[in-house]
Amino acid sequence: MDYEKQRKNVKKFVFKTLGCKVNQCESELIANNLKEAGMLLACAGSQADFCIINTCTVTGKASMQSRQAIRKMIRACPDAHIIITGCYAQTEPDEIRKIKGVHEVVGNFEKHRISELILNRKICNNKNILAAADSRTRPFLKIQDGCDAFCTYCIVPYARGTSRSMPFNEVIENINHLKKKGCHEVVLTGIHLGRYGKDLLPKTGLIDLLKSIDELKLINRVRLSSIEPCELSDDIIRLVADSKIFCRHFHLPLQSGCDNVLKRMHRPYTSSFFKDLILKINKTVPDAAIGVDVLIGFPGETDNDFENTYSIIKELPVTYLHVFPFSPRKGTRAFDYPDKVKESIIKDRCKKIRDMGMEKKERFFKKAIGKKAQVLIESKRDATTGFLKGMTSNYIPVLIEGEDLLKNKIIDANIYKKTDRFSMMAKPQF
Repeated sequence: MDYEKQRKNVKKFVFKTLGCKVNQCESELIANNLKEAGMLLACAGSQADFCIINTCTVTGKASMQSRQAIRKMIRACPDAHIIITGCYAQTEPDEIRKIKGVHEVVGNFEKHRISELILNRKICNNKNILAAADSRTRPFLKIQDGCDAFCTYCIVPYARGTSRSMPFNEVIENINHLKKKGCHEVVLTGIHLGRYGKDLLPKTGLIDLLKSIDELKLINRVRLSSIEPCELSDDIIRLVADSKIFCRHFHLPLQSGCDNVLKRMHRPYTSSFFKDLILKINKTVPDAAIGVDVLIGFPGETDNDFENTYSIIKELPVTYLHVFPFSPRKGTRAFDYPDKVKESIIKDRCKKIRDMGMEKKERFFKKAIGKKAQVLIESKRDATTGFLKGMTSNYIPVLIEGEDLLKNKIIDANIYKKTDRFSMMAKPQF
């Protein structure tokens, strides 16, 4: 009885996270701090004492989805203390405060203090140590935040501030910590990952960090999140090609295949530079997955500009596409640019690009049939089939029939067929 009474008195919290991997990483950090202090993560559908929504505002749709998530959470937990944070909270705090039921709005620069706000005392000295990794087989580690690029369409520098790096020793400490917790893969992420180390004293660079991680063999796998084309150096590509721990997976933003559009976007490369980079990756790491971001409908984008983008992507050996429609963000230079593209045209262009992206992904997956791969088995089974879920080094999701004892293990497997849902079937090798 005493235990049940005590348990009922424990405060519960729930998290809703929208947007990028950096947001997800930050949410996990805050949640881990609260759990370390004795709070419980509420089950889906149950009532909570505190509801935290980590918002996104990278596009107009993201802002709308953030508002919808806030209102939905207020309806689901009418008695809870509602705390809103993230990029939308940073850029539009007054808009959020207009929503009835919101108690606190905490911008990105104060996000690390949310656990302190709730518990009224400091937790973990606000360090970036990931206290646990039980929620994710492949945890994200944010090693950099902020952006100095100020592309004309992007609100992120205003929402995240200037580039800031996690000290080298803390990166190593975090990876060691995750390894001890039983993790086999860590995803290094940041808002402008290629700027890692430029703000540290003494200055260092991403390649220096990656070489140290590789030499120390801190963990079985390390995956890089999105990196700017001009910052993906030959040394990084070669390191991934030669390393036994770095995943054979790259993700780069192209945004447009038209040089005039790239110039108006304030992107520091040309379409030919990007093309040569992709071909270099493919030549050096032939089995690597290459993901590409594309921004469609930037002001002034003509039919010919779009066709240039389409043609370049079509001829390149890329694996998958993330396609975003242009969304004017107040406060950015492109917000007032003339020659806006009609929404109907943007929609049609996005569909055409996405259809091509699906074809490329299917082609890449089919090439893997009959090959051997090392697969990291996730902690949760596929909800539809009941099969184990896993991920290869080169970012191919696979389904495997097997026992629970395989969960959170890296196993050798044979990929033997494609499913109907853009994943592959694989058989363990024993």
